[in-house]
Amino acid sequence: MSSLSTHVLDTAHGCPAAGIALQLFDKDGALLFSGVTDADGRCPGLPALSPGRYRLGFGVADYFRARGVSLPDPPFLDIVTIDFGIADADGHYHVPLLVSPFAYSTYRGS
Repeated sequence: MSSLSTHVLDTAHGCPAAGIALQLFDKDGALLFSGVTDADGRCPGLPALSPGRYRLGFGVADYFRARGVSLPDPPFLDIVTIDFGIADADGHYHVPLLVSPFAYSTYRGS
C-alpha cells in the first residue's frame, strides 16, 4: 500500500493553510477520508492507498472567508479538486497545494 500526504500553503498570506477541510475519494466517488489541515497545513491520518485513481477536495473558499478575505458570491475557487493516480504500490505520494483566492498550483512532491 502506498502512503499519501498533503501540505497546503496559503500563498496570499505566505503561511501554512491551517483549518482547510479536505476529503479523499476513490474513483467511484466513495468517501475514504475526511479531515482538516493542522497548524502546519498538513493533514495527519490520511489512509494508505492501493494503486488506482483518487480525488482530493480542499475547501478553500471557506478557509479564506474564515481568514477575513472578502470573496465574491460565488467565489472563483470554492472547492479545489485534484485528481491523481497511484501507480507504485509501495511508493509515497505527496500532493501539495499552493493556493490563493484566485489561483492554485500542485505537483507531485517528495
